[in-house]
Amino acid sequence: MVGYDPQADGRNISSSEVAVAGSVSGLVTRVMISPLDVIKIRFQLQIERLSRSDPGAKYHGILQAARQILLEEGPTAFWKGHIPAQLLSIGYGAVQFLSFELLTELVHRASKYDARDFSVHFVCGGLSASTATLAVHPVDVLRTRFAAQGEPKVYKTLRDAVVTMYRTEGPLVFYKGLNPTLIAIFPYAGFQFSFYNTLKHVHEWVMPAEGRKNENLKNLLCGSGAGVISKALTYPLDLFKKRLQVGGFEQARASFGQVRSYKGLLDCARQVLREEGPRGFFKGLSPSLLKAALSTGFVFFWYELFCNLFHHMKKADS
Repeated sequence: MVGYDPQADGRNISSSEVAVAGSVSGLVTRVMISPLDVIKIRFQLQIERLSRSDPGAKYHGILQAARQILLEEGPTAFWKGHIPAQLLSIGYGAVQFLSFELLTELVHRASKYDARDFSVHFVCGGLSASTATLAVHPVDVLRTRFAAQGEPKVYKTLRDAVVTMYRTEGPLVFYKGLNPTLIAIFPYAGFQFSFYNTLKHVHEWVMPAEGRKNENLKNLLCGSGAGVISKALTYPLDLFKKRLQVGGFEQARASFGQVRSYKGLLDCARQVLREEGPRGFFKGLSPSLLKAALSTGFVFFWYELFCNLFHHMKKADS
């Protein structure tokens, strides 16, 4: 069970174990989905249409983009920015799952609401993700810059990126895109947690008794479904976040096509609508949905797996 469950007090998982399970689930999942993340970011930052009919379009499909990146930049390009991405995943996973566990327990003990309700999971999931975002947003900006840059690289190492960005753009550069990130992450994570819980109940209702035995498969499938629903409902804000995070970084994107500068969230939305049309809000949706299905599914899968492992280890010792 993700979050506090008053009927499962016997699970006996400590706060530190919840944080470790969240960190490890993020770490393992990040390794697996990094190539899709790089392709998604490239799609989101491309001004030209994602279509073969646009002669200026560098990328127009997932397989074509994968071949192009592999040909031009080599296989390691699919893990560009992997170190900051891993720092992001480890820190984010720990803070998010620990915050969610504590918030749902607080709701149970301090109010009349059931800690397992859809609305409680939505609010607690949104708050926990917002807390995690504030903690790791600078690393997210670094990850986006690394994934977005072509050849030759502007930043050679993580330290080089931090020093260069601080000197040329000031300390606030590490919080570029924070507003749309917080606006997007609250409903996105809220829907993730609430739909995950709901889909698990639906799974138990739909599946025959013999089909309910594989808990790991259920966690993976329900997590994937929750990820797809959440991403589809909140996608445009993720695109705005990525566009704003690479502001001031235009010289590194010249080889990818047109570049734009945005004054803020509303200006970004207006420019995208004016130049790229309503479909521009959903650039990169296909790899994003695929990534959301895999990443959310595996995050919940690994988290539940490690929590159960900690529980069984404690039972064996007692």
